[in-house]
Amino acid sequence: MSAVGAGSDQDFRSSELKLFLDMLMAERGAAAHTISAYTTDLAAFLGFAKGRGKDAQSVTPDTIRAFLEQLAKDGLAATSRARKLSAIRQFFRFLLSEGIRDDDPCSAIDSPKLGRPLPKVLSLAEVETLLDTAKAGVEAAQSDSERRRASRLYALLETLYATGLRVSELISLPRNVLLADDRVLTITGKGGRERLVPLNETARQAIAAHLSELEGDPALKGSPWLFPAQKASQHLTRQRFGQELKTLAGAAGIAPSRVSPHVLRHAFASHLLERGADLRAVQQLLGHADISTTQIYTHVIEERLRRLVEEHHPLAKR
Repeated sequence: MSAVGAGSDQDFRSSELKLFLDMLMAERGAAAHTISAYTTDLAAFLGFAKGRGKDAQSVTPDTIRAFLEQLAKDGLAATSRARKLSAIRQFFRFLLSEGIRDDDPCSAIDSPKLGRPLPKVLSLAEVETLLDTAKAGVEAAQSDSERRRASRLYALLETLYATGLRVSELISLPRNVLLADDRVLTITGKGGRERLVPLNETARQAIAAHLSELEGDPALKGSPWLFPAQKASQHLTRQRFGQELKTLAGAAGIAPSRVSPHVLRHAFASHLLERGADLRAVQQLLGHADISTTQIYTHVIEERLRRLVEEHHPLAKR
């Protein structure tokens, strides 16, 4: 067992820790599971510090660094180490505010670098397979209800891949969204920010066919939603859309675990950038308030530039 894991929570519940936990419960109304998590993390740290001859009032920045280094050696993920450091930071800020310490040993400690996972993306061929399978489902439908569901799913997919909408934006589109101009969607995104998103011809045709199917259903023709649920007053839920998409993925020969509405949003952005789209333009289409959010796709640009150099630089193939 590593030094970090030695001892139990009870062994290292110092008076300072008890005061901190009391504050979390009394002033912040922290839930029981939150208190338990803080107790476990801080007791482990104080146990580690005690093994080095330190207590809550004498801990130094070096003690905290050594603790984090030990966690890394034990194989703890950066996200988990960051969470434990956050608990330690709050603990020592509390001690400083209470006059128990006259300094904060965490002030010079950098958080573990988390990195940013690359978004999961389907290839263009896989997206085309999904769309073809959805369209075939409309043609193969054996009843009116089956055709309506298949038509809705196909319209959802074409619209999602054509626009890169968030799933919440997609399923809550109003029925009259295309009334003014069927070539552009006006989307109200996060923070109430509006943006214009162009709609391609294929998506417009899929939506038109879907609306025609709705008009043939007396229960749904009056729904205010573009993609209504079985109850006309409600729109399709994200859970139901996700389920239908995974079923479609299985029928298309793609692992359902690899497919979700958000993955198709990533595919929209990645495929645009692969073909030379500007990062700022993709930011606007996705509705990102900050360009740094869109920069998760910079690996696509880097790969495109690498291929460009390899294919066109006169000395690249020497």
